[in-house]
Amino acid sequence: MISMAAVKPSPSPQARRCWLEDRDVCLELRDGTTARFSADHYPRLTHATPEQLRAVVLRVDGQALRWESLDEDIWIEDALLNNFPSR
Repeated sequence: MISMAAVKPSPSPQARRCWLEDRDVCLELRDGTTARFSADHYPRLTHATPEQLRAVVLRVDGQALRWESLDEDIWIEDALLNNFPSR
């Protein structure tokens, strides 16, 4: 039997920085890799202006994205796993 104390959960991906290219949200992760996803996968971001999209900030030690004016939060792990909201 494995003790739960001996099992370490894999760390959640953390972003070092985030930027926009057209309507793609681009991420540089702390492990040095990069990723991107379309903002249009998220209903609250679909009709956002470029200015609103650029207002994204990293939260929760780089594990989440926040758009304050759009009231949208996205966990980076969900985006990387293509766990997008249902429409």
